[in-house]
Amino acid sequence: MKKIFVLLFVFILFVCNGTFAKEENTTKTPLIEDIRLQNHIDEVGFKILNANKIDVRMVFVYDKETNILNIEPTLRKRQIVAYDKFIKTASSDAELAAFLSREICKGAESHTGMFKGFLNSLQIKAAPKKYELFLDKRGVDFMVTAGYNPLAMITYINKTYPQKRQDKITRSNLTSKRLANIYEYIYTKYPIYLQNNEYIENYYYQNFLLTSQENRKKLHDKIKSGSKKKVKYE
Repeated sequence: MKKIFVLLFVFILFVCNGTFAKEENTTKTPLIEDIRLQNHIDEVGFKILNANKIDVRMVFVYDKETNILNIEPTLRKRQIVAYDKFIKTASSDAELAAFLSREICKGAESHTGMFKGFLNSLQIKAAPKKYELFLDKRGVDFMVTAGYNPLAMITYINKTYPQKRQDKITRSNLTSKRLANIYEYIYTKYPIYLQNNEYIENYYYQNFLLTSQENRKKLHDKIKSGSKKKVKYE
């Protein structure tokens, strides 16, 4: 009888320990994944900072929850928050660098100018559409300097930001306009990446080529004519 009782007791302990171990593993796994993501964001972010000799302090924070109050941590705290919403579509280091490069550029702007960057921060908030295009282009510069292919800026934005119906009364540009401006910038400043195009078979880049035919034709017409006028992309 004693042997049966002991065996039963051991069996219960075994089952309980297995259950607790399983529960413990399930609670640890998301935390481990969060730490892995945070470390990876730090690695790519600090690589961009160092390569571009950004001599002001910024930190990177991974956060699953999007800021519903739309408070700008990059401008206010010089804290670049990588929300799940924006990094879950980054399928390569280069695409992650596209997101971080724009935010690093924004953070760097918040450190310079009058009142220790306070005035620049206000201007960015006051004219978001103008600075959106500026950050896209400067982000491309940061990527190239850090050794990333700038075409990843196109693939990242193409699959992350939806196309609105119009941008006349909004605080952001049509995604198609952003992509066209980025393409023109790479075409004129970094043509080697288009001549030796590693992204030519990338599904997201192919989709960009498919949906940007009219805008790219406008650019080619401008180049052919020798015009210096700014292209009005749609």
